[in-house]
Amino acid sequence: MSRRKDRERFLAMQAKNRDYTGFRGSSPEEASTTAPMDTVTCSQCGRKRNVAAGVAVEHQDDYICATCLEEAGDETAAMEGGDPATGEEEVEEGVKEN
Repeated sequence: MSRRKDRERFLAMQAKNRDYTGFRGSSPEEASTTAPMDTVTCSQCGRKRNVAAGVAVEHQDDYICATCLEEAGDETAAMEGGDPATGEEEVEEGVKEN
């Protein structure tokens, strides 16, 4: 849509509703309800990640991102003989678990 048409549509909507502020809504009270974020560097892969401020303060030096945790979980399950997708371990036939 052209800028002219956008402006015409905006003025028409504003004529109907004096408080109309555009596509972001007419209610200025609506604020983001997400937690404040901080940047932390993953201690394994070195990538910067945005995490909640509380987590960033607690784990500034030893933070491990979800990607690295997922990869570590897959490798651990594979070494233990489990299925990484389900987390279930394979049980050899004839071996009882206590």
